[in-house]
Amino acid sequence: TGYQRRVRGSTERAMSSTEPLPRSVSFGTAGMGGILGWICVHPANTVAVRMNLASMSNSNAPSPSFLKFALELATKDGLAGLYAGLGAGILRQVFYATSRFGLFEVFRDSLAKYRETDIWSRLLTGCTSGGIAALISCPVEVTLVRMSNDMSLPVDKRRNYGNVLNAGTRIIREEGFSAFYRGCMPFVNRAILVGACQVGTYDQFKSTYRSLGVTGKTSNVFCAAMTSGLLYAAVTNPLETAKNLSLIHI
Repeated sequence: TGYQRRVRGSTERAMSSTEPLPRSVSFGTAGMGGILGWICVHPANTVAVRMNLASMSNSNAPSPSFLKFALELATKDGLAGLYAGLGAGILRQVFYATSRFGLFEVFRDSLAKYRETDIWSRLLTGCTSGGIAALISCPVEVTLVRMSNDMSLPVDKRRNYGNVLNAGTRIIREEGFSAFYRGCMPFVNRAILVGACQVGTYDQFKSTYRSLGVTGKTSNVFCAAMTSGLLYAAVTNPLETAKNLSLIHI
C-alpha cells in the first residue's frame, strides 16, 4: 500500500543517515576542527609555555597569575607576540589532529568487529592513536615550542626564526633531523594520555550524555567536549611542563 511504501522509504532514509562517513571526510573534518580550535587557543598556549619556562629559569621568584603574566607578555612583546609560532601550530594540527582523531575512528571501528565498544576499548584506541599521532607530528611540535620560546631568550641568544619553514629547515641544517626526535618521549607519553583522556573519554561521554537525555547534536557534543577537555587538562598538565622543557633543551 501507499502507507507501507512511505514507511519503508522513511526507514531506508533513516538507515542511510546513520551510515558511517567516508574515511577521507573523518580525517578532513578532524584536521579542520583542530586548525580552527588551535587558532583560538594559540595565545593561551604561548602564555602557558612562556610561563612554564619562566618559572623553571627562576624557581625562587613568586609565580604570577596566568592573567597577570599574559598582560605583561602582551605589553612587552605586543599582541603579535602571543601569536608567535602560529604557523607551526596550524601545521602541527594538520598532522596531529588529523591523525589523532582520524586514526581513533579507524581503530575504534576495527576493534568493534571483535568486541563491544565500551570505555576500555575507547581508552585503548585513544592511547594508540595519540601515540602514533605524536610520532608523526613531533618535528612540527619541536618547531612550535622553539618559535614560541625564542622571544623569551636574551637578544644575543635568540635564533630569530623567520617563519615555520625557516625554523624547520634551520633545525635540520644546523642540528640534523634527529633533533626533532631528541627528547620526544615526554611528548609521546603526554599524547598517549591525551588520546585516552580527551579523545577516548569524549567518545564515551557522548554516549553517557545521550543516555542521560542530552540527545541534541550540538548540546551532546558541547557537554562531552567540555567534560573531556577538563579531564585531559587536569591529567596531562605535569607532562605538558616536561614536554616543553625537553623540546627546548636541545
